[in-house]
Amino acid sequence: MVHKVAVLTSGGDAPGMNACVRAVVRAGLKSGLEMYVIYEGYRGLVNGDIEKVDRYFVSDTINRGGTILHSARLKEFKEPLVQKKAVAVLKEYGIDGLVVIGGDGTYRGAQDLAKLGINTIGIPGTIDNDVASTDYTIGYDTALNTICECVDKIRDTTTSHQRCTFIEVMGNHCGDLAMNSGIAEGVEMIISPDHPLEKQYIFDKLIEFSAGKKRHSLVIVSEKMYDNIFEFVKEVQENTGIETRAQVLGHIQRGGSPSAFDRILATRFGVEAIKALLNGETSVCIGIKCNKLVHTPIADALTMKRDTHDELLEVIKLANR
Repeated sequence: MVHKVAVLTSGGDAPGMNACVRAVVRAGLKSGLEMYVIYEGYRGLVNGDIEKVDRYFVSDTINRGGTILHSARLKEFKEPLVQKKAVAVLKEYGIDGLVVIGGDGTYRGAQDLAKLGINTIGIPGTIDNDVASTDYTIGYDTALNTICECVDKIRDTTTSHQRCTFIEVMGNHCGDLAMNSGIAEGVEMIISPDHPLEKQYIFDKLIEFSAGKKRHSLVIVSEKMYDNIFEFVKEVQENTGIETRAQVLGHIQRGGSPSAFDRILATRFGVEAIKALLNGETSVCIGIKCNKLVHTPIADALTMKRDTHDELLEVIKLANR
């Protein structure tokens, strides 16, 4: 049975992390636990940057983007001595439960701490939606909507100048943001790990579009598909004769107030994490499958492969060009 629980955010920030911290803190306090927050992720844990909090600490945070606990990466956390130092810090505060919000790297840290006797629960918080143990991660829906808002604006200029624009979106080897934003925006082509396209096919299709009634084109590209998107669009222009530009949306995709979906999802995850700790669970992560909350051992989550996107690929084939 846990008595003192801390929460941290780690890795890239994601809209909805604050809503999740709020839910963890308030659900914990309602359950009679002492609640603590850790600033700057695992780095803050090792440095002892820990604060005991009450319910008012998280007031008016449910709608805020980013993370009020800040975030940092600590590569050295892989080292056993660093992990033992983190455990010693937690024991100094009497903290016997830890909720971590982040992606795969965050989960690995939680798994290591669990092996050293700390009860840990992971919550998926990343805009990339690249955690296989859940259908949705905190921040993904907001990022998807942000991308669509940006593409709507880029479309105006692309149409006005009758050019082709390649728009690079985030994803970290996961094509969910690219595929779903591409479907939502009805773009001419989507290039992602799940939907790669050969160069010559791209050239031929753009020429075909240009020769027809469609005098402008939008292409959504998942990051890391090309070493340099700006160099690639030069190659496109040289091979098609079509004026081509590249837009990298970058970290604008991370920011902004979380969507209603992300606020609700984050709150559900946070409450469920406290329930899991009170039930004696450790080294598990919370997720959602078919709108049902699920608990998955972190060891399994880290080795899972993502579901295939056959249905989405069929949608792209039939509804997009």
